[in-house]
Amino acid sequence: MYKTETHRIRESYPIIYRAIVEKDIHFESAIYLSYILDENPDLGRVLKGTENFKDVASWLRRTAMDYLENQEAAIGIYTGAVEGHEAFARLSWRDMAAIRILDFLDHEGMECNDLNLRGKNLVSRPFETLWKAARHGKSSATADFFRDMYQLFRQFYGRSEREVPGISQVGEWMDRYPSGMDPEIVEERKRNRDRIIRLFIRKIDNGEINDPRFRFEEEKTFQEKYRRALVWWKNKLFHLRFAIRGPESLNEYLGHTLNEETMETLRDAEKAGIPFFVNPYYLSMLLTGRDGSKRKVDQAIRDYIFHSRELIEEFGYIVAWEKEDIVEAGRPNVAGWILPNSYNIHRRYPDVAILIPDTVGRACGGLCVSCQRMYDFQNGHLNFNLERLKPKDTWWDRLPRLLQYFEQDTQLCDILITGGDALMSSDKSLERILDEVYRMACRKKEANSTLPEGEKFAGMIRVRLGTRLPVYLPQRITTDLAAILSAFRDKAIKAGISQFFIQTHFESPLEVTPEAARAVRKLIEAGWTVTNQLVFTAAASRRGHTAKLRKVLNDIGVLPYYTFTVKGYRENRHNFACNSRVIQEQVEEKQFGRLPDHMNSVLRRFHEEASHMHENIDSIRLSLGIPFLATDRNVLNLPGVGKSLTFRTVGLTQDGRRILEFDHDHTRRHSPMIEKMGKVIIIESKSTGAYIRQLEKMGENPAEYESVWGYTLGFTEERSPLFEYPDYPHRVTHRFSNLEI
Repeated sequence: MYKTETHRIRESYPIIYRAIVEKDIHFESAIYLSYILDENPDLGRVLKGTENFKDVASWLRRTAMDYLENQEAAIGIYTGAVEGHEAFARLSWRDMAAIRILDFLDHEGMECNDLNLRGKNLVSRPFETLWKAARHGKSSATADFFRDMYQLFRQFYGRSEREVPGISQVGEWMDRYPSGMDPEIVEERKRNRDRIIRLFIRKIDNGEINDPRFRFEEEKTFQEKYRRALVWWKNKLFHLRFAIRGPESLNEYLGHTLNEETMETLRDAEKAGIPFFVNPYYLSMLLTGRDGSKRKVDQAIRDYIFHSRELIEEFGYIVAWEKEDIVEAGRPNVAGWILPNSYNIHRRYPDVAILIPDTVGRACGGLCVSCQRMYDFQNGHLNFNLERLKPKDTWWDRLPRLLQYFEQDTQLCDILITGGDALMSSDKSLERILDEVYRMACRKKEANSTLPEGEKFAGMIRVRLGTRLPVYLPQRITTDLAAILSAFRDKAIKAGISQFFIQTHFESPLEVTPEAARAVRKLIEAGWTVTNQLVFTAAASRRGHTAKLRKVLNDIGVLPYYTFTVKGYRENRHNFACNSRVIQEQVEEKQFGRLPDHMNSVLRRFHEEASHMHENIDSIRLSLGIPFLATDRNVLNLPGVGKSLTFRTVGLTQDGRRILEFDHDHTRRHSPMIEKMGKVIIIESKSTGAYIRQLEKMGENPAEYESVWGYTLGFTEERSPLFEYPDYPHRVTHRFSNLEI
């Protein structure tokens, strides 16, 4: 290939050939540049024959505008006169390319601060870069840059077409991924469990493990010890006490199946001070007996456990992604909200705030390597020292005062208790926290009864618990916990609270196990709605993976809530999937689970019948003949304020990473501060070309992702009626409290 391409370029483009010889352009960059010139002779003549870039820009603008002249939806979206999914759905493939050309021209020369490069400034000049390369043959831009530009012009001139797959094709993709409920997977996990248990028994016998709670009497036979260990396996404390905290132990418990490259990375992570915490149950999910060369079906789980090289290199330089998480007591955060302190309450929106208790709930049942709070692990503010996190007496004195923030706020109606992980708190601690929330809600309701219509506060109507323990540690979801949640729900309804959510985080269909299903059933039977927030990592972004996850979650009564783009900078580069893939998945796979508008009234009643969630989900799927309910929204947590997937691709870095301009989500309420904020610029942490190559290494066929190049804008989806707040029985004041503009 090298000789063939070199000969072709030498014959057709001697200037570019000379640049290759003199190493003034990468060979692969030259190939894609030549493809652009070969396929688009008019463009080539302008690029090579025009001395002034302004004239090139004028020609490109005129060409794009001439095409858009009769494309009503496209010109409306370009100018901003039209927005939303209805208009987006009317765009043709060529429309999207024309809009992108104009957006590139409008932002040519834009200077950006790139936190992927630790704050280095760069300038986006995609068309000027292309012009200089075509005219002089020289360029430092990578092949990924030229490949992206090549795909742009193929799309604009109609040489590439979008073929939206049918439901049968999506079904075939879904079938690639087994569920943790499949009998053969269940059996393999049992073998993994037995291997881990046998190793524990050996370590206890030889004195490596000495724990007063988990020990054997000397006269016990191996079979008796094994049966005792099986009982321990059902105990959450066993898994927390013996969580694996280092690479050598990890490899030992995995039967020494990790290769040397992986081990070297894990050892370097340990040296860098990156925490490691994976419990035996979750470790048993890894499919050590499978042939990984065929299809790495458990890659989404592995990428949540194993550190990446980029994370190691960036640890020590990681900065907070979400600016509203930077809080000083008594001073407004970036959204304008004044908070009582810097670590217990976080807030973005008028109606909801996060409570992070000072209990073991500040910890998690495992470490997700893409954790949004990795900067807090870096600073030592978060760790897995569970004993030190047990609540002090001062916390219980402080909690009622913190809840006064919700009680005395005019707009707050929704409390999200998270951490860490809300269910890491003991039953006693969680029950006490919920009791304080109940008393706060009662006081707020009582105070409202004395206020006139139009001046009443928003009453508390929703309580949420954020947890990954149904996935990491389903043994935590006990009958006693379910009784606490059920009892709280029964009395909280009398205080005006009508919606009770468990927000969990399944990442892979393989995480949906019989143990997880039993845990979810307990939560549902307690009258709580269980929803899922997926992080759309590179491994989770494979064709059919997310669709299959939606289906198996529905099978156990869980509703998809959010599909999140990976946030963060270069530390999360390995797990990052381009936003274009998020839109592609939304349009080409998720669409087969969309619900018609006439189902809205049915969905709104789901909360009233939360204990029948499984049957209600099945009833809708059966009546509509759909594989899953697409009740989730695809979004990115902005490094500004809030969540959004309303964006345009406005630039391209020299290494082919796309520069996106995000607008805020106009489908929901925001702080009035939002009106003073401009658009948010985000530079993606990997190029589309790098993303495709990563998929290839996972065994994917790049041809199945071809249209990913063309999805260069998006609009935030409307929230499902399932997740809307119920109407108040009174008119709420428009006045804001705890706000400083």
